[in-house]
Amino acid sequence: MLDTILNHRTIRKYKNTPIEDHKLQEVLNAATRASTTGNMQVYSVIVTKNKAKKEALWASHFKQNMVLEAPVVLTFCADFNRFNKWCADRKADAGYDNFLSFYTASIDALLAAQNAALEAENQGLGICYLGTTTYMAEKIIDILELPKGVVPVTTVVVGYPDENPPLTDRLPLYAVVHYETYKEFSSDEINKLYSEKESLESSKQFVAENNKQSLAQVFTDIRYKKADNVHFSKEFLRIIEKQGFMKNEM
Repeated sequence: MLDTILNHRTIRKYKNTPIEDHKLQEVLNAATRASTTGNMQVYSVIVTKNKAKKEALWASHFKQNMVLEAPVVLTFCADFNRFNKWCADRKADAGYDNFLSFYTASIDALLAAQNAALEAENQGLGICYLGTTTYMAEKIIDILELPKGVVPVTTVVVGYPDENPPLTDRLPLYAVVHYETYKEFSSDEINKLYSEKESLESSKQFVAENNKQSLAQVFTDIRYKKADNVHFSKEFLRIIEKQGFMKNEM
């Protein structure tokens, strides 16, 4: 499993080969064995194979073709709908209509997603996470007919790879690991931490293509702009409230 983890690659091109049912079941079983708050398992996984449904999801995910090419699309949702109904049926007063409950369920869903991703790669499959899930949550809710108490938080496309990209760069371990307390970084240390990333030919190409002075500006001005972050933040908070969370918090 360590080899699987250390050799993770994001796959964006897939072969037109169905995933065997037993392999998909093992991926889904792995998802259910993830850590979960209080053993509540407040998440759900929507498995999409249907062509028409995938086309609808493709449009919602900014028309990324891997949604169409991959034979399986897994949408992981924060889900208190099932748990709330269980509580109600047993005369238990559920108090899970708040942000903390949504956050708890989101953590559960993401842990399940990573377990599924690891087992998929262990089975020789490729995966890609789609960050567009939270951007377009309302449309995905409509497509997948998600009831109150259920919010999509991430999507993983799964299939047999039709490419073998190089490993993506990562920051050195000391950039992300702190012992005992958080160690603040000096400007010189920041320069050192990001020097390898900035020196990559792909990074230099991003900077040149976007007519920017630095890779950081590509992120702040092009890829993840403040205006977009503010817009999608407001939209996602609205959807969370609409789906039954955030009571008395907005």
